[in-house]
This record gives sequence, structure tokens and C-alpha cells, in this order.
Amino acid sequence: MLKDITIGQYFPGKSPVHRLDARLKILLTIAYIVMLFMADDIKGLGVCICFTFMIYIISRIPLKMMWKSVKPILVIIIITALLNLFFVHTGTPYFEWKFIKITDKGVQTAVFMVVRILCLITGTSLLTYTTSPIDLTDAIERLLSPLKKIKVPVHEFAMMMTIALRFIPTLIEETDKIMCAQKARGADMETGSIFKKAKALIPVLIPLFVSSFRHADELALAMECRCYHGGDGRTKMKQLKLKLLDLWGTLFLIVFFAGVIVINKLG
Repeated sequence: MLKDITIGQYFPGKSPVHRLDARLKILLTIAYIVMLFMADDIKGLGVCICFTFMIYIISRIPLKMMWKSVKPILVIIIITALLNLFFVHTGTPYFEWKFIKITDKGVQTAVFMVVRILCLITGTSLLTYTTSPIDLTDAIERLLSPLKKIKVPVHEFAMMMTIALRFIPTLIEETDKIMCAQKARGADMETGSIFKKAKALIPVLIPLFVSSFRHADELALAMECRCYHGGDGRTKMKQLKLKLLDLWGTLFLIVFFAGVIVINKLG
């Protein structure tokens, strides 16, 4: 069900990961992505897998959220695996029939790419799982603050990104409600050809667009009633400051990053 999709959701908590500085979490997430793409083989990815599981345990986010974060792109993962499986022809053949050829290198590449994508999605999802929208907005604004010198509207850009991210769960929930309402009226969205299923989504898209514009109008009115005029002259209720915990979090990632580099050198 659509309501099981967790993209953009925040799960309040008091774990060490939740208490890390939001700016540092963004930078560590970027470093984590770099670490994933630096891994040359499955051994290096094994280090990344260990790091991902440990962060989920430390953050006290249920491990079932890993599956829910992957669920929306499951089709893309399957297609990626099949493309690598059937189009990588180097190595020892396992199976060969006409133009279809499966080799050991193709299997290894398929597994490697799938594991990398799984780590990428589950690891980066922790950023929104453990960081509130307000902290995320402040962090993005602070990190991009040097761009203010060249007249880039940093505050508005950060606010726009965060609102868009925050509205993903709202729109998913709204879509699920509309689909349930259409099914209750007799709409069939689960049987027939792919074209019939696509045509059945039209009664869902129209009310979804109307609902999206209504939410946007309500948000704009709420911001106007609170005298919101952008970032000029605004102060922060919560000041972002680096703490000792942030240093330990950085060192924790550096250890695993160094492990990937060592494995690459030895491999």
C-alpha cells in the first residue's frame, strides 16, 4: 500500500544519531555516498553494509524501515539486476541459449549493483528519518550561506526543498485515500492490461492535483498570516552548534571509510 512508503518522513527520537548536528548529518550522508561508490568489490560493500546496519541500530529506527525505504524503487532495482545479468558477457558462462548468456561476471555485477543501490537508499533515508524538517531547513541554509554573497536566495531555496520533501508523505497519504474512495465506488485499478490500469488512474490524478493545489494554498495562507517574508532579518530559535558527539560521529564514519580504502588497496 502507498501508506507504507516512508520517503521524507521523520521519526522523533533521542538517539545519538538524532542528536547529531543537522549540518554534519548532511555532510556525512554525502561522505557515505562517496564511500559506497569507492567500494570496488563486494568486500568493500560489506563494510558499507555493516556501517548501515550499525547506524540503524544506533538510531533505534526499526530495521523494517529499511524494506519500506526500498519498496518504492523495487522495480528499478529488479530492472538494474536483469540488465547487468544478461548484458555482461565476460567471464565463465553459466548458461547460454541463443542470444541469452549468463556468466559469473554478470551475476557478480548484478549482485554488486543491487547491493550498492540498497545501501544507497537505506543509508540516505536515515537523513530524513532522524532529522526534523525545521533542522533540515536550517542546516541547508547554513551550508549554502556562502552563496548569499552572489545574491542566491539561499533561505527560500532551502525552504522550498524542505517543504517539497515534507509534502511527499502527505501526497502519498492523500493518493491512498483517493484510491480507496474510488475503489469503494466500484473502480477497478488492479485487473486488466497495463493500459487499462493506467487509464484507471486518471480519476485519481485529477482530485490529487486539486488536493495538492489546496494544500499549497493553505500553506501559503498560513505563512502569510504569520508574516513570513523570506529570510531577511529572521533569527533562529535553535542555534546549530557542533558538540563532542558530532566529533565521535565523524570518527565513526572515518573508520569505515578507511576500511573501504584499505580493502580497495589490498584487492
